[in-house]
Amino acid sequence: MIGAVEGYIKLRRRVGFKMASAECLLQSFACFAANRRETLIRMQTAIDWAALGPSVSQRDARLKEVCRFARYMRAEDHRHELPPANYFGYRKRRPVPHIYSLSAINRLIEAGLRLRPKGGLALRPQTYATLLALLASTGLRVSEALGLLHTDVTADGLLIRQTKFRKSRLVPLHDTAKIGLDRYLARRRQVSSAD
Repeated sequence: MIGAVEGYIKLRRRVGFKMASAECLLQSFACFAANRRETLIRMQTAIDWAALGPSVSQRDARLKEVCRFARYMRAEDHRHELPPANYFGYRKRRPVPHIYSLSAINRLIEAGLRLRPKGGLALRPQTYATLLALLASTGLRVSEALGLLHTDVTADGLLIRQTKFRKSRLVPLHDTAKIGLDRYLARRRQVSSAD
């Protein structure tokens, strides 16, 4: 089964999946099955191996990884058993997002402007205020906003490169956001030329 895991990982990577944690998990499962002298995926073996996870969420993730692998293997050989995906009953719950009011956003931006420059970085207050305003006006993820370069600011909006799922997208900017960003960039060019 170890060879089958390697082939599966190689195929999935070729179509764009990273498979970093999946590779480790499936190799562990293949060794576990090999220790039981099994060459086919067995439902009980998959459940027993997944149950070794330290938390319910990890047990669930382990079993789901084996389920994906089992579906792949069943395409060639129907003797592979497909474990039940929700065996451990785990259900991921997303936290309820907090929506800031306009007055709260304005208070945050004002607090950013009140920051004191640190170590000669005269742009620190403007950087935080601009970052907060940009996040509020565009809905960008923090990592996306922090990863912006001068060349990502275009006439059509912000070019967000290689975001979630390795895609790029163009985020349009309202005229007021463009004015504020242009003002910040002009000030930044006076102080530093770095991206």
